[in-house]
Amino acid sequence: MKLSKFKFNLPDELIAREPSKFRDESRLMVVHRKTGDVEHRVFKDILDYFDKGDTFIFNNTRVFPARLYGNKEKTGAQIEVFLLRELNERLKLWDVLVDPARKIRIGNKLYFGENEELVAEVIDNTTSRGRTLRFLYDGPHDEFKELLFRLGETPLPKYMARNVNEDDPERYQSIFADVEGAVVAPAASLHFSRELMKRLEIKDTRFSFITVHHALGSYRDIDVEDLTKHKMDSEEMYIDDEACININRAWDEEKKICAVGTSVLRAIETAVSTDGHLKPFEGWTSRFIFPPYEFHLPSALVTNFHMPLSTLLMMTSAFGGHEQIMNAYNLAVKEKYRFGAYGDAMLIID
Repeated sequence: MKLSKFKFNLPDELIAREPSKFRDESRLMVVHRKTGDVEHRVFKDILDYFDKGDTFIFNNTRVFPARLYGNKEKTGAQIEVFLLRELNERLKLWDVLVDPARKIRIGNKLYFGENEELVAEVIDNTTSRGRTLRFLYDGPHDEFKELLFRLGETPLPKYMARNVNEDDPERYQSIFADVEGAVVAPAASLHFSRELMKRLEIKDTRFSFITVHHALGSYRDIDVEDLTKHKMDSEEMYIDDEACININRAWDEEKKICAVGTSVLRAIETAVSTDGHLKPFEGWTSRFIFPPYEFHLPSALVTNFHMPLSTLLMMTSAFGGHEQIMNAYNLAVKEKYRFGAYGDAMLIID
């Protein structure tokens, strides 16, 4: 499959820069895989497509305030630092991206906060923009993390092209976000409100939670036309025994299994066994899913409308069928659906 197969014209005004007023009242396009039929609904209408025993798989990762702005020693130049993950708690080492990277070299110090409350030293170059920082802080680790996150801000995707506002720390987070570690929100989960979850519970659908710490690899440009040559960044994931028992029960009972988001889709395909059952998993996945691909477990997918040429679009089209999904995207543009993490949703179902 070629990269150019995932190109489409996306008008800038269709990129959602703000969320819908209520989580469950974004638009929902329903794509029926077997018939090709398309319906235009509101997200809370998802109730109509699931019954007793059907199982939703959610990603309970929690986004942390990963974007900081600091100043370089001596010159005072402003530097954006994007926290990726903590490498060593004791030494306060972090894997980060810096921008502009050309100005940041090993040995440089960066100062954060109006009163320069936090200082970091660059101790390694990892990639063209990647650096390892050692934060110079003498207090307890909990105090350090509290300060670090207080100085940081919600890592909205760059395509939103706006500053963070007071609503973003809560809205760029699912209502069941629990396990800290993501720098990208599992966008499909953002549509689920407490009221909708309660109505799904009353209908006796089941919920299972796994953890996938969504990283920036989903937004990294693909620079090869032949997708078999693209290497995905790894993401940390956890699937426990309880989730496996619940999901495998739904499989054995021939109930619908709905992956909520491409991060969930990728994770369960990483951990599924050859007999179709999910097994516990703790580690990293670098699985890259693009058409054609045969899925083992899920029979439905909830996902947002993604950017052209993105790996998220490739996973979606692998699940729904390339031609069918690209036709649906062209229809979404025509019908003025909203794209991106704060945009509208798609349900792909048999």
